[in-house]
Parts: sequence; C-alpha cells; structure tokens
Amino acid sequence: MLVLLPAMAAAQTASDAAPAPAITLPAVEVIAPSPLAGIGIDRDKVPGTARSLGAEDFARTASPYVTDTLFQRIPDISLSDPNGNSAVQELSYRGFAASPLQGTPQGLAVYMSGIRLNEAFGDTVNWDLIPTNAIDRADVWTNNPVFGLNALGGAVSLQMKNGFTFDGFEAEMQGGSFGRRSGAAEYGVQLGDYSGYLAAQTVHDSGWRFKSPTNLARVFGDIGWRSAGSELHLIAMAASTSVGASAATPVQLLERDDRAVYTTPQTTRNRAALIGLNGTQSLTDTWSLQGNLYIRGFQQHHEDGNLADTERCSNSASPQFRDHLCLQDDGFPRPNPVTTAFRDQFAILDQNNNPIPCPPGSGNSCGTTPYGTIDRTATRATTVGGSLQATNTGQVFEHGNHLVVGGSIDRSTVGFVADSTLGFVNPDLTTTINPAIPGNGAIIHTLSGIGYAPLSIDTRNTYYGAYALDTFDLAAGVAATAGARLNLADITIQDRLGTSPDLNGKHSYARLNPVAGLTYKFAAGLTAYAGYSEANRAPTPLELACSNKAKPCLLENFLVADPSLKQVVARTYETGVRGNMPIPGGRLEGKAGLFRIDSTDDIVNLASLIAGRGFFQNVPGTRRQGLETSLQYQSDQWTAYAGYSLIDATYQFTGDLPSPNNPLADANGNVQVVPGKSIPGIPLHQAKFGFDFMPTPQWKLGADAVAVGSRFFFGDDANQNKKLPGYRLLNLHTSYQVTKEVQVFLLLNTAFDRRYALFGTFFDPRASANVGLPIILTDHR
Repeated sequence: MLVLLPAMAAAQTASDAAPAPAITLPAVEVIAPSPLAGIGIDRDKVPGTARSLGAEDFARTASPYVTDTLFQRIPDISLSDPNGNSAVQELSYRGFAASPLQGTPQGLAVYMSGIRLNEAFGDTVNWDLIPTNAIDRADVWTNNPVFGLNALGGAVSLQMKNGFTFDGFEAEMQGGSFGRRSGAAEYGVQLGDYSGYLAAQTVHDSGWRFKSPTNLARVFGDIGWRSAGSELHLIAMAASTSVGASAATPVQLLERDDRAVYTTPQTTRNRAALIGLNGTQSLTDTWSLQGNLYIRGFQQHHEDGNLADTERCSNSASPQFRDHLCLQDDGFPRPNPVTTAFRDQFAILDQNNNPIPCPPGSGNSCGTTPYGTIDRTATRATTVGGSLQATNTGQVFEHGNHLVVGGSIDRSTVGFVADSTLGFVNPDLTTTINPAIPGNGAIIHTLSGIGYAPLSIDTRNTYYGAYALDTFDLAAGVAATAGARLNLADITIQDRLGTSPDLNGKHSYARLNPVAGLTYKFAAGLTAYAGYSEANRAPTPLELACSNKAKPCLLENFLVADPSLKQVVARTYETGVRGNMPIPGGRLEGKAGLFRIDSTDDIVNLASLIAGRGFFQNVPGTRRQGLETSLQYQSDQWTAYAGYSLIDATYQFTGDLPSPNNPLADANGNVQVVPGKSIPGIPLHQAKFGFDFMPTPQWKLGADAVAVGSRFFFGDDANQNKKLPGYRLLNLHTSYQVTKEVQVFLLLNTAFDRRYALFGTFFDPRASANVGLPIILTDHR
C-alpha cells in the first residue's frame, strides 16, 4: 500500500489539476513518423499501431517512473523485475525488451527529443534517468524502421516540454509507505519569441524489501526561440540515481519472509548528462528541415555480492596449488587422461599472482568455507551525434503526399572495467571481507583467465542511418506508405590490459529495412490498416565480447572472448482497425489489431554449464504474434479506458539450449526446444482498465486495474516446469482542488495488499550449502 499527499500547483497541465465541468483528453490528430519532431502525419494514414500518451497521463498516475505509466495505459506492454526494484524495471512491448539490465537482449529503440537513449555498451535503457514531470508526450510505434537500430518490436519516442508548451509553475510533494518521499517542480515561461522551461524531480524510497533503497535526482531544461518559420531549442538534462537491487531470491527464503534478499550488496549508481540543440526551419510552403546535435555522457558503477564458485584444488594439480583455492571445474569438458595443465588453469591467484591457501583446519576447509565475491563494474560512455531531416507536404499529381528524408550518425566511446574481490558470505547472506580467511580482500583471477579476471576494455561504436518514408493519398480515404532505412554499424573492441587478446575485434553490420502499408478510411470515424516492415539490430559490444560458449561470462563482470554474432532481423506483419464515434453523453474511441513478428538470428542470453556464468548466442528463429484491443470513453464527468492483449511468443526451431540450473534439464544441463515452445518471461494474456469520475468540479475519484497472466521462468525454454503465477492489481486514487492553486490527492496502490512476482529464474541450491542458513535450500526456483 502507498499513501501519498499532499500536492500543490500554481499552474496545472493535468486534467485533474484545475476545476472544470468536463474532462477533455488531448485531441492528437498528427504524429511524428520519425524520432525528430517535425511536421507530423495524419494518424489515420499510419499503416500500423501508433499510440500516444500526453503529459496528463503521466500526471494521472502520479508515479516518478516512466514505466509505470506506459504499462498502465498501453495494452501490450508488460513489466518484469529482475532487479527487484520498481525504479529499474524491465519493459517489454510485444515481447521485445527495453531493459536497464546488462545481459538482457534489447529489442526496442528509445528516444528523448530525437536523441537516442539506448546505451552504447549494451543497448540498455535506464528509465530511472528520465524525469516524468518533464514529459510532454510519449509515442509508442510499431512497424516503422525509420527509428533505426533496435526497433525490432517498435520504438518509444518521448517529446519533452518547453516554455512554449508549458506556461506557469507547478510543484508537487508526496509522502507514503516504505519511506517514500518525493518532490517535483517545473516552471515554464514565454517572453515574446523566447521561452524557458526547467523541471526537477527527486525521489527517496526505502523499499519494501530489505536493502532495496532508491534515491533519484533528475533535472531537465529547455531554452527556446522561434519566429516565422524557425524554431530552435537548447536542451539539457542531468540525473544521478542510486538503486539497491534485491534481485531474485529463492522461493524457500521468500516463504519465510517475503522481504528476503539473496546475497548482498547489490547496488547500481547511474550518472548522466546531456546537452542538445534541436531546430526546425521552413524553407517554402511545403519544404521544411528538422535537425539536432547532441553530446551525452553516462557513467554506471555496479557492485554485486555473490556466492563464489570455488573448491579445493585437485591433488592432480601442480604442487604449489594443492590445498589452495581453485575455480570449480566440474562443468568443463575434461581431457582423457586429465592433465596437470588442465587442473592448474583453475587455480585462483591474488593481484600479486600468489595462490590462495585454504583456511587453517582439518579436512577440506576450502570446500566448507562459504567463499563469496564482491563483483564490481564501471562503465563510462560518451556519445555524440546528430540528425538531419527534410519534410515535404506538397501535392504529387494533385494528390496529397507526405515525404520524409533524413539521416543520422551516433558515435560512442566506452570504457568498461571490472574485477572481483574475494570475500566471505555470512549467514545473513551479506558478502563481506573476513580478515581471518586467507585471500579475503584480494582482487582475484584464475591462472588461465577463465571465470575470474580483472578486465579493462575500450569500445567504439559508430551507427549511421539514412531513411526515406513517403505517404501518398491514392484516393479519398486511401493512403499508401512506402520507405526504407539503411543502417550501418561499426563496432571495435580493444583490450587495454593486454591479458585478454580474444576480446580484440572489429565488427561491421549493414542492412536496408523496407516498410510498406495501406490505410483505408471507411467513414469519418473508421479506418482499416495493413502493413509490413523489417528492422534489425546489431549485436552490442557486450554481446560480442561474451559470445563464446567455451569461455562463458559472469555477466556482466567478465568478458573473455569475441567471436562474431549475426545481426537480428525482425519482419513485422500487422493489420487492424481504429475508429471513434460520438455516443449519447460522450465519445468512444477504439482500436483492434493483429500482428506477427518473425525474427531470424535472435540473440538470447544462455546459462553456462559453469555455475553462475552465461553467454550470448544466435538462435535460428523466434515469433511474437497476437492481438491487441483498446477502448476509451469520454464524457463531461467520466473518462474510462480498457485494453486487452494476447502475445504468443515462441521459438521456431528445434535444438538444445543450456539451462543447467533447470531441475528438469538433461544430464548435460540442456533442455530441448521445439517450434511452438513459449519464450520465458512473456505473459500470454494482459487486461487493463480504469476510470475517472468527477462528482463535482473540484473532486475526482478513480481506479486502475490490471490482470496479467502467468509466464514461464527464465531458463525454462522447454516449458517443463510450473509457471510463475499471474497477478491482479487494483490502484485507487482521489483528488480535491482546495483552491485554484492547491490540490490534495490520495493514492492507494495494490489496494488488496497482495504479494506477487514479476520475475522468476532458477539457481543451484547446493551453492549455499556452507553459508549457515536456517534451512536447507532444495528448490531450484
């Protein structure tokens, strides 16, 4: 449960912020068909699904997290929570992810004011960096390759506020359960041809689970100028966030205390800053230019306490390693006969290359000591880029036409470092340094560099794009769209330490992605559409550096080899109808559509036979197909919405995939996949609905509900195990406009106070045998 109050405002943009006899949703007739906001196209001429949310939608949820509002209002968006913290949840649209978690294959392109937000190293999306009170509009696209790399399932384009679109001052304060305290303020002003806008947002949340605090601070600003035919905006953003990630926890521990955490510390600190220049220029009555330039910096520091995968070195190792600490070698294929060199490569050494002796005591003290590691990574990235686009709205052969031609370039340099410090896992599952245990506090590596090894690499990514998209009015109510985008990607990885030459490599990818579609307007309020498009994504530096099955990585900490991966290509087919019509007392709007997305060479993150490690691999084919529907009703006193989605995400090949912690895996730690097996983590069914009712012009009350179906655990690619249960949520809210300037509101989230899970995976319960837990873990979930 979360109770939040009060709020105050001197100028409001939300629909519940000012007393009025009617609730009016924004009438959005046009939508920008590319990341650059320019002259938009009639929404009824888009041969695909394009959904929009306005600033009032983000204000309505009163959440500081972008993903909460997108999830609530878009039928086929789902959330998972591998980090165990709502500030850094993973968003999935049509079964494709935009996640902050390194190691999750990404499938959505995300932009803010025309600037790409997918991070350079892993294409991740750090939703926690985005100030929600500064969002003017969010467009969620499908079937449009113009959005470039990663738009396999679609794209999310955020347009931010400026002094021309927001005028006045608004401030909000919240306080609630689990130590939640947050504040937000924004100010916009227009002075003749000039404008200014500034927004700030802070959040502190202690978290309902142990060791899961959240601290966010975010600022966005815009200085604008416009005159006849010209507009220019200088934008800036800065954010600093710190998140405690409680992550997945064994079900047996959760049954004892649902706040439990499995191994700590687990913290992520993000820093980001951005400066950009966006502009538009009218050239003639029909031609205009749009463009941007930007520079963006990003830093991430991650600390993760884990159980170490160690054992006493074999007696067949060299004498200097016997009775010393080694990496567990059971998962490695062994030569016959087993050689001394094979055993020696698993010896664990400190930063001075000294082997680490077993603790004093009789017996196998290395095997009975609960060793842990504190794994640390640091990422520092700088991206510079720009886009230029020309738009023409002139007629062609006396038929309406909308042409967009443009190009973009994004160049990133990334420095990534990682190491592991040997530690001790206490009975409360905290990993600390125990001076009584030899080697504790040392930065470790194995003799061969497998498993544990300090790492320092540089990567350089350059992404080029050129595109054209044309929509031509064939006849009254009939429009045809055709276009294509050429994507080029050059990626270079360089080992700075000289100890991992397998990491060095250069990779280039190129592809031309077409799009075609048709819309037909049956009547003033009813349109049918059909479309086909292709999109691709290049493997990220992270995936390329961890794609060798023989040298798996402890994601994201150890990257050890660099064989090539193929680029992913997605082919989207979709058709549907959309319409709106007046009904007695109000207006009704609806959408219904079918889609199929076939992907070849999809990249998946697979577990290794070596405990706790994984690698990336192409698989021949996957399919996401389904149905999406939505309805929205508006009247003077009522606003209501409902949506349903069915997403059938399946593998389309036959083969074995590693899943060694799956209790039903075969003797080699594999599960067999056949066409039609569901991709884990994606619920088949989702239903969402909500309403707002104004009993008086000052008082509003409402509710939002979601029902999400069950999904398979990650690692259960053969669909053999029990599913992660579905869940239902009800959130209630009410607000009262005390005066023109002051409003109070109350939110009650998860009104039934039910516990539910958004993420499930498997682990090896034997790994914690020596920790001293009050129970013996036997369940792999």
